[in-house]
Parts: sequence; structure tokens; C-alpha cells
Amino acid sequence: MFNGKSVLITGGTGSFGHQYTKTLLDRYDIKRLVIYSRDELKQYDMSQVYDDTSIMRYFIGDVRDVNRLKDAMRGIDTVIHGAALKHVPIAEYNPMECIKTNIHGAENIIQAAIANNVEQVIALSTDKAANPINLYGATKLASDKLFVAANNITGGKTKFSVVRYGNVAGSRGSVVPLFNKFIAENKKFLPVTHKEMTRFWITLQEGVDFVLSSMERMLGGEIFIPKIPSVRIVDLAKAMAPEIPIKIIGIRPGEKLHEVMCPSDDSHLTIEYDGYYVISPSIDFYSRVEDFTVNKLGERGSFVEPGFEYNSLINEHFLDSDEILSFNQKTLKLI
Repeated sequence: MFNGKSVLITGGTGSFGHQYTKTLLDRYDIKRLVIYSRDELKQYDMSQVYDDTSIMRYFIGDVRDVNRLKDAMRGIDTVIHGAALKHVPIAEYNPMECIKTNIHGAENIIQAAIANNVEQVIALSTDKAANPINLYGATKLASDKLFVAANNITGGKTKFSVVRYGNVAGSRGSVVPLFNKFIAENKKFLPVTHKEMTRFWITLQEGVDFVLSSMERMLGGEIFIPKIPSVRIVDLAKAMAPEIPIKIIGIRPGEKLHEVMCPSDDSHLTIEYDGYYVISPSIDFYSRVEDFTVNKLGERGSFVEPGFEYNSLINEHFLDSDEILSFNQKTLKLI
């Protein structure tokens, strides 16, 4: 679906941006791939790896700057919006900066995409946007709502959807690289915030593949949610370093004990498909009427039972030690 297309990735120099770039270049005959980010050193480093100047473009810019986004999106067919301030404790201490990037930035993406008649925009979200208790999650919920509602102001040309997933094993700033660092430095313990803590778990490549498949399925207005396993953080620490003691250090500011991806309050909107869920829009679209139980590929889903909740604590699949190590090995090959 991307052959001959021009694609722009915001936040393109992060963990996901690198993996999207590699995957798109390996699988498709891309016309143009624009990496949009604000870090010139990361762009320079990335340009040494992906250096085909007939395809690759590197744009310095911030999602807070709508005029720069409009310039960057000229001639673009597809936007993958990954730029965000995403670290929960940092967002708690710097709320306005998080709001400017995650909420105002989302609105700028929408305006720039509509102004340039972009065909598709898919925004990356997080499980923390479901029943949020922290500033980061609240900003991503607001961002999700903006992208869903944007389908009402496009006149039908640009389609907007959202992908929501859990913790990405091995991404920058996540717990796996931290544990690896502690192990390499022969630390006396591995820090765990709470002995009962659980998280949804996905690899970089699985996340990339789910976003790309969601773009093939999207009608516009959906929130796509993959069916993925959970992990107990204590089990993760024991699997990675069974000989190192665990120290419980307390829950960090804004942190949840367990995560949710499909809240029970949205069960009347939640549709189950083979391998994923879709939260359909809570609003009607003026320009079209969609049956979200049938996606663009013709696949059919069905509404979940009232009160259904997709929660990392009550997930059907928890990773065991061997599966955790397999996940980590897959991730280390990519980072």
C-alpha cells in the first residue's frame, strides 16, 4: 500500500522511527520518506545509516510549529505521527511542555494534513490514555480525541485513526535497557517500583507491523488496539538476572500499578477482531456513515460483552521466563 507513496514520520529519529524507516524501505518501493524531528544530531546519525538521497529527506522541525509542518507535508500521502513527550514522571513535573507537544502538536498535525490533502494520518498512542491518572496519559487521551474528531472537518479527503499499544520492550528510556545497564555494571540489586506491577508488552517490530496493518484496515476514526501479552515486572527482573536481588523502590509519580487498553466504560464501542480490538468513535461523522464491524479489508468483528475491559492484570497471556528472554533477544537485535 506504500509503493509509490510519500510518507512522513514525526519523531522519526526515535526507536520506532528507526524501525519504521527500516521496515518501509525493506518492504515497499517508497517514493519519498521524510523524517521530521527536532534533534539535529539524531538526524545526522540516522542519515549515515539511511542515506539514499533519492528517497530520504530529513526535516528539522517541531510539532509545535504548524507552519513548518505545513511545509514538510507538501506532497505527502501518509503521515505516521510518533512525536511525543512520553516519560510519565517527567511529564508530571513539566506539564505545560507535555501539553504543548502532545495536544497542541496533535492539532498542528491535523491542520497541516488537511491543508495539504494528506490521504492518511495515523497517530501513535498509549495504554496510559485509557482511564488516565497521569499528565502524559491525559494529554494522549486529548490527542486521541482530536484525531478521531478530525474526521469531521476534513470533508472526507484525509482519514485520521489512532493506534494504542502497551510498553515497547527495549525502547529508549524503558525498563529493559535500564536492567541491562544495572546488570552490566554489577549493581547489587534491580529496582522494581512495586512487586505486583504488570504491563502490556510488545516488541518494536510487532508495534511497527501493527501500525502498518492498521493503516490498511482503517476507515478513519478508529482506535486500534493489538492483543498482546502482559508481563509482571518482577518476573522480568528475575528472568533477566535471577542471581541479582530485587529492591522495591516505590511507585513513581503518575505511575499506575496495572494498565488498561480498552476501558469498561468504552465496552459499548469496542469491537473484537482476530488479533486486535477497535474502539469505534463515540461521535457521528457528518460526511459519512460507517459500520466499524467491517474494516477496509472486509474483515468482520463483533462487539464485546458489556463491561468488558482489556487490563494488563487480567490478560489471558502472561509471559513466562523463556518468553521474556525471547522478547528481549528480538528487541536487542533491533536497537
